[in-house]
Amino acid sequence: MGMTITEKIMARAAGRTSVKAGELVNANVDMIMCHDVTTPPAISMLREHGVDNVFDPEKIVVTPDHFQPAKDIKSAELHKRLDSWAKEKNLPYYYKLGRAGVCHALLPEQGHIRPGEVIVGGDSHTCTYGAFAAFSTGIGSTDLAAAIATGVLWFKVPASMKFVLNGSLGKGVYSKDVILEVIRRIGTDGALYRAMEFVGPALKEMTMEARMTITNMAIEAGGKNGIVGFDQTTKAYLSGRLKGKTDYTVFESDANAPYVHEDTIDCSKLEPMVAFPHLPSNGKAVGECKGLAMDQAYIGSCTNGRIEDLRIAASILKGRQVKIRTIVVPATPVIWKQAVDEGLAEIFYDAGCVFSAPTCGACLGGFMGILAAGEKCISTTNRNFVGRMGSPKSEVYLASPATAAAAAVEGKLADCRNYL
Repeated sequence: MGMTITEKIMARAAGRTSVKAGELVNANVDMIMCHDVTTPPAISMLREHGVDNVFDPEKIVVTPDHFQPAKDIKSAELHKRLDSWAKEKNLPYYYKLGRAGVCHALLPEQGHIRPGEVIVGGDSHTCTYGAFAAFSTGIGSTDLAAAIATGVLWFKVPASMKFVLNGSLGKGVYSKDVILEVIRRIGTDGALYRAMEFVGPALKEMTMEARMTITNMAIEAGGKNGIVGFDQTTKAYLSGRLKGKTDYTVFESDANAPYVHEDTIDCSKLEPMVAFPHLPSNGKAVGECKGLAMDQAYIGSCTNGRIEDLRIAASILKGRQVKIRTIVVPATPVIWKQAVDEGLAEIFYDAGCVFSAPTCGACLGGFMGILAAGEKCISTTNRNFVGRMGSPKSEVYLASPATAAAAAVEGKLADCRNYL
């Protein structure tokens, strides 16, 4: 029996020739992502146990993002602790305010993600980096502390599921719609502690940004990781971008690799999707729900705050006025500047939108777009649980940047295909 790409990466990291799903392995970690919410507790744990070292400063990337700029005294204290620690350990890849960005957009953009590696971070959406043929998963503060100190963590090798994306995406249909359809089919626990491997001709046509949207939401189906194989699109994105070592190892799933579940989706038949409250699995085709009034539109986050997403939204908003509160948040300073240079920021301004500095703020109900009781928000984020973006009596509807922009223009759920 062969091995999947996830199993091959885990075997390499464990110093073994092969592993099987369900085995426990000690794996060497190649990269660690640290941000302002889960890292300060990890730092405290290390200090409480008298551990003063980091295993490899070159393999740790730090950025405040969830509450940056600091929204209150507590978040300012978190930033201060993160800042002091990064400077004390002389970490070369510390992206502080002014260069800080949403972590899962920042690390690939800045060249810290390589195929074939094991990447962990103190955030559930660390699975984003699997778009680069890497094993990437989120961990808690305790495991984060252990990884920072030792560079080794134990894992149970996840069984793999295969999702074959056939056909081509139609007008107004994007990778966000694809992953919402996948989660609608299998549910929020349908991939519990499993590797979600995505293949197929529709995937081949997607940009790296679009692929990151898919792997970003693997956790919303309970997945341990999401992963996409290496191809020329991956290679082109990485070319000239990687920091530190520029070599990497490419793994591919064997033809006889074992999968516990396989599903095929004809992407040419998909419509724009909206996930209703209060689960990402409550997906509906926009044709079934258009006309529902919204109070806010939010375009941004680690799922859909990249330049491609902003371009899509701007193509709909150009020359039009929004009818509801609309907040546009580029995921990194580089994306922010690119949006300004390309004239996208002016389009958002002219349309009546708020155009913000990079932050995770509103997505987790922190700031920069909190919802009041009874308000409804169409959002390009990844979660719509009760109280996720504010009041527990508010509602969040997940969609693509195009669908969110169309809703902003009409003030209600709308079919973005009418604007493209």
